[in-house]
Amino acid sequence: MLRAGRVEEISIDSGNWLVLDIGFSSNKKTCGLKINNEHPKEVLFSEAKTLIISFVRDSQKPTNLIIEAPLSVAFNKSGNPTGRSIEKQGAKTRYWYTGLGCTVMVSAMYLIKAISEIETQHEVRVFEGFVSFKNKNEKSNHSKDVEALYQVVENPLGFHDRIINPKNLKISDDDTIQSAFLINEINLGVPPIIKG
Repeated sequence: MLRAGRVEEISIDSGNWLVLDIGFSSNKKTCGLKINNEHPKEVLFSEAKTLIISFVRDSQKPTNLIIEAPLSVAFNKSGNPTGRSIEKQGAKTRYWYTGLGCTVMVSAMYLIKAISEIETQHEVRVFEGFVSFKNKNEKSNHSKDVEALYQVVENPLGFHDRIINPKNLKISDDDTIQSAFLINEINLGVPPIIKG
């Protein structure tokens, strides 16, 4: 079974943890992958997908998967895309429907579709990771990003302010928040967001 995780499941004891800073390059290692407490690996998209599929298939307990990409989307009352509450910080925005957000959301769609097609004995719970609004001088580091997300899983009480309940994602009461995967006819529900 593949579904959105729940806030109360963000705990190191709730199962295995895979943390993926997803990328979508044809020839660069743009994915960072952390498997439980192992040292992160930087890999190509296809390698990350293969490792995750294999891990999920062989897992002897539930797998919690954090993907650093938009996993839910928002539309305003007119049906047009709109931002989610986490995507605006002062004058800066990182909306799910613009720029890199769209690219990594598409890569996440391919990964989730592949996971949905495998046989597994235990459920897979999906969480959204959000590592954004870095300083302009700060270079992107996939290993560092997955470690930052994993820290929250290790200490959810200490980092409770970095866990966003799905019910707090609307900017306006008239907005609609839904799974990004409905377009693939996969309704995971809307997962909580873990900020790195």
